[in-house]
Amino acid sequence: MMMTATQRIFDLAAAAPASHGKDLVQLLRQANELYQQGLQDLHREVAARLDGLTTAELMIAAEVAGMPCDASQNRDEMILLRALAEWERTPAAMAYAEMAEAAARRGICLIPEE
Repeated sequence: MMMTATQRIFDLAAAAPASHGKDLVQLLRQANELYQQGLQDLHREVAARLDGLTTAELMIAAEVAGMPCDASQNRDEMILLRALAEWERTPAAMAYAEMAEAAARRGICLIPEE
């Protein structure tokens, strides 16, 4: 049986509290890749779903969805922001965010400190 990206993120998030150091970094990397993949997949879906809307209609749809946007944003930016807003509300994205926040509290982060 093939495991979905969402299931895999849940599994990685569940394993994270018992992981330390390099093992935790590896789990974060895998989860981050799945997070990015999920966002890209949803971005394509949102772009296809909103394909027929004009830029003005996209702005109205953004307002209705409670998304901040302004006239300086182009169509592609509005679609990407819409996809990101939708993605961040998915259980997989929330699990990843919690995983990353918990790891950061333990001093583990994918972005090196400068």
